[in-house]
Amino acid sequence: MEMFIMAFTIFVLAIFVGFEIITKIPPTLHTPLMSGSNAISGVTLVGAVLSAGAQQTTLTTVLGVLAVIFATVNVVGGFMVTNRMLSMFKKK
Repeated sequence: MEMFIMAFTIFVLAIFVGFEIITKIPPTLHTPLMSGSNAISGVTLVGAVLSAGAQQTTLTTVLGVLAVIFATVNVVGGFMVTNRMLSMFKKK
């Protein structure tokens, strides 16, 4: 139970810090920062795979699988937005 409380505390703090960082970025910088956030999401994806694969409890496995799904959606969406942004600057 002590390990769960520690992991849950880190999870809540990560949500809070992520929300604060994202809300402080001006909208004009969101697209250029997408490639950097894709790298961070890639690291998140690796951590989620490790969490899901550890299979310590059913709860950690389910949360790990959810984290894998959300991180994958984030990475794919980020690459799609970056690709669209770059295609806007191509010469016709």
